[in-house]
Amino acid sequence: MNYKRITLICGHYGSGKTNIAVNMAFDLKKQFERVAIADLDIVNPYFRTKDSAEELEKAGIRLIVSEYANTNLDIPALPQEMYAIVDDKDLVSVVDVGGDDRGAYALGRLSPAILEENNYDMFLVINRFRPLTPDAESTVGVMREIEQAASLPFTGIIHNSNLGAETTAEDILSSEEYVHAVAALSGLPVVLTCAEEKVAEQLGDRVSNLFPMHLQKRPV
Repeated sequence: MNYKRITLICGHYGSGKTNIAVNMAFDLKKQFERVAIADLDIVNPYFRTKDSAEELEKAGIRLIVSEYANTNLDIPALPQEMYAIVDDKDLVSVVDVGGDDRGAYALGRLSPAILEENNYDMFLVINRFRPLTPDAESTVGVMREIEQAASLPFTGIIHNSNLGAETTAEDILSSEEYVHAVAALSGLPVVLTCAEEKVAEQLGDRVSNLFPMHLQKRPV
């Protein structure tokens, strides 16, 4: 994949943004020397990029996250370190933006600088199996709310329809019609289809732009 300097990952709660962001960070590290992953989810303190902190550190990937991550404190503050995303032009970043429009408000603080540099992609992660985004209309509705809150336009769609550990290749293939409908209604291209590594092997060449993922483990 050809990455811009900043890659923003947004979507509905439970769409799978964090797994995608973490996997993209490791993919970026294959291409760039200085890579960071930032967690802008200042609303939900659970199942975050910090759960992969040890693996990220071993790979030499900088983790930018609120000091309150993985605690039971809900303090909506943007860490000063987060501004490195826009200030450090030698740093290539992937940003896990919080779910829905509430998480995107934090991104709005960075959006003027992101738009000025104009070296970014903002991808909408879609999952047909989430209860509030079962069809194209509801999904694009969520998309418009995020765009308004973030003050940034989306540039593409990431297909991540899944049922967690129960996901099959057929689940992904049967969601293709939904994905094409979202793309048509939004006017955005589908840039990736994500699947857990073993499921990706089963899909083979039946899906274009396939992105195999090693799934992040939930904390116990």
